[in-house]
Amino acid sequence: MKTRFRASFRLRLFAAMLCVSLIPLSLALIVMSGAFRSRQRLQSEQEAARELQGIVERLNTVHEGFSEAAELLASSSLVREALGGEAVSTTAVNATLYSATENLRKAAYFELCDREGRRRFSTLNRPGREPLSVDWGVLKEAGLQEGLVYSTTEDSADSSVPLMRGALALRKEDSGEILGYVVMEQYREHFQELLEGSYGAQNALLLLSSYWRPVYCADPTLLLGPAQRLREHLLSDGQLPRGGEDSEVIYSVSPQTASGLYAVLRRPNVFTRGTDILLLSIAVLSILLGFLVSLIMSYHLSRQLVRPIDRLHSAMREVTLDRLDTRVEEGEDELGELAGRFNLMIQALRENREALFQNQARLVQNQRELNEAEIRMLQAQLNPHFLCNTLDTMKWMGKIHRIPQIALMSTDLADILRFAISPEEFVSLKREAEVLERYLEIQQIRHSGKLSFALDIPPELEPLPVPKMLLQPLVENAILHGLDSISEGEVSVRARKMTAEAAGELCSAESIAESAVTFRADGVDSTEKRVREILCITVEDNGCGLPEELCGPYRAPEGEAARHHLGLYNVDTILKKHYGERYGLWLRNRSGKPGAVVIALLPLGSREEVRQDAQGTDC
Repeated sequence: MKTRFRASFRLRLFAAMLCVSLIPLSLALIVMSGAFRSRQRLQSEQEAARELQGIVERLNTVHEGFSEAAELLASSSLVREALGGEAVSTTAVNATLYSATENLRKAAYFELCDREGRRRFSTLNRPGREPLSVDWGVLKEAGLQEGLVYSTTEDSADSSVPLMRGALALRKEDSGEILGYVVMEQYREHFQELLEGSYGAQNALLLLSSYWRPVYCADPTLLLGPAQRLREHLLSDGQLPRGGEDSEVIYSVSPQTASGLYAVLRRPNVFTRGTDILLLSIAVLSILLGFLVSLIMSYHLSRQLVRPIDRLHSAMREVTLDRLDTRVEEGEDELGELAGRFNLMIQALRENREALFQNQARLVQNQRELNEAEIRMLQAQLNPHFLCNTLDTMKWMGKIHRIPQIALMSTDLADILRFAISPEEFVSLKREAEVLERYLEIQQIRHSGKLSFALDIPPELEPLPVPKMLLQPLVENAILHGLDSISEGEVSVRARKMTAEAAGELCSAESIAESAVTFRADGVDSTEKRVREILCITVEDNGCGLPEELCGPYRAPEGEAARHHLGLYNVDTILKKHYGERYGLWLRNRSGKPGAVVIALLPLGSREEVRQDAQGTDC
């Protein structure tokens, strides 16, 4: 078991150390590799976008120059007269042509053709050139449209023909009849001169027509193979081929220029399969090197950590064999502190076992005393039944000897005793009032009619549950302490239902103002917005009243005085135990008259609702 524990824990610790060291390393290499690839790809795309933007700007600038030169020539009256067949100076017309195209002759050749397409004037000194057809091609399109129109060659590999032509029709202002054409021709050398240095040396530029036909390529060898394949792919798929790991080149295309051309930049793929294999090899070698270093370090660290744990495990095994004199060598690190705690635990275990033996002896003694107390309690329960039976005998003796007072007192006292020893904790307010009437009958016989009593309980409050023996101790306290020196005593008991705010006002006194606020604050339920109703029972006498220090919420007296107010103390304690600290007894003197008032406050509702409310309040 010891060997299995050492191997299992050490193996898990060793594996955890390896994982902690290798997983972050592997994740870091993967993240760095991905970030490097993304960064390089983004830089390549941004560089291609900048180059394409520069190329498009050059083409659009030339197009604007072509349009301005063509409009300038079209507005020249000398050119119109020459193309209309009138006799004009050839030198003057050539001067006008060269002047209008002065800054554009490196980008294209310019010609003035008559309505039949014959080349009348040209910046290209090449005699014997055939006239342009007006029935098809660029002149046909220029005759049908307004402004400068372009057409591209279908054989871009032939360097003897212009790769792109532009034409603008010159019309009579009154009839719109065509007088001639301004023609612009761009050859390979013009595109080469225009676009040289606008893209990187490793990249290749292709200009495609609106029909995806190749117009110009800096590398003529690309016109036959790659350019044709690119056109076929665009016609079939509608978009450029995606540059993946298997592709050696990546294509980027610009929006269509003003002259109707698309600029396509062909650049080498930075991340080919070979590059990915190289990066993967570097990452794998780094992981293997990290694995070797982590393996060595984890082995030594696991050995150092397992040794004190192994000693602690051996000591725990000795403790399971009830050898409580075992101790573990303590150290200064956390494991040494753990060993110290283990030693303290063993010492406490020895002491607790000794204390357990002592507690067992005391428990046996306590159980013996508990049994004796139960026997005494059972014996004590026989005494009230004996008294009730004796009182019944006295009642019948009083009736036999025609002494009704003795019979009445015996009957009332027997009812009170039976009520007091009944197992119920709660009774109806009506039943509590009936028992109180039995007690008052005894007191009226004792005081020979000098005591008057008034009981006012509305019928709707009679079914309410209240703690047993609630009213009798309050009335007894009023008779014994309030009417002791009064010849004509009066005691009234009144029960009312009121809101918590009204109950607080009934108990209005400076000493209990805070308690009244407590009733008002608790009386509003946050969900139902209702005011809690309170059962208020007042016991009022016309005696000598209460000292000022006793007025307010009932406070249990201390010392010898506690023996004279045991009834009030019991009632207040019962109310607080059942309903919470906010309920109980309040004491005050009558306003403007002699006498005292004892107020008992308890909540309305069923016993379950009242208890749930008391528990929620205590929490």
